[in-house]
Amino acid sequence: MLQTTAALIVFLFPLAYSPGPGNLFFAANAARFGFAATVPANAGYHLATWVVTAAIGLGFVAAMDQAPQLFAALKTAGALYVLWLAWKLARAGAVEGTQQARAASFTDGAVLLVLNPKAYVIIALMFSQFLDQEETSRIWPVLLITSVFTLNNLLAFSVWALAGGSIGKLFQTPGGSRRLNLLFGTVLAAAAVWILLS
Repeated sequence: MLQTTAALIVFLFPLAYSPGPGNLFFAANAARFGFAATVPANAGYHLATWVVTAAIGLGFVAAMDQAPQLFAALKTAGALYVLWLAWKLARAGAVEGTQQARAASFTDGAVLLVLNPKAYVIIALMFSQFLDQEETSRIWPVLLITSVFTLNNLLAFSVWALAGGSIGKLFQTPGGSRRLNLLFGTVLAAAAVWILLS
């Protein structure tokens, strides 16, 4: 199992650390609100990751095969949700008065994962490569793969959030903050389009 775990980490490394909607979401939030403010959303995202990954490993993939329209609906919903987050981020700090920008919440992080069809594809591919279909009991291998996948993503997202937090320190003035919000809002919107077109 140690050899399988090592191979799994090598397989996941480029997927987890390359730019994607999740990484960009946490980098953008850290740039705007600081690294510590991303912790609740990161916890929500990765708790949802663990639950969804385990469900897929234990047979959810078969249900998705039976209902391809569910995947298409999920893809559209996910793209629209990321667009909504991008709009909120792009407007943060640009309006004076009572409107207050806020960091992403635990719920925002969980919803981002649940509505991310790219995550479902990666999870299904991962299990197809690393889960031995001949094993009589798949529960423990599924839980191990799920945990390795979740922890690897958590580390990757934390690295992106730290980088985003460092970038954010360069934009502490109101004008700089508005430009940074607009920049990352645009990046997240591009990620939403990427989800729709992929």
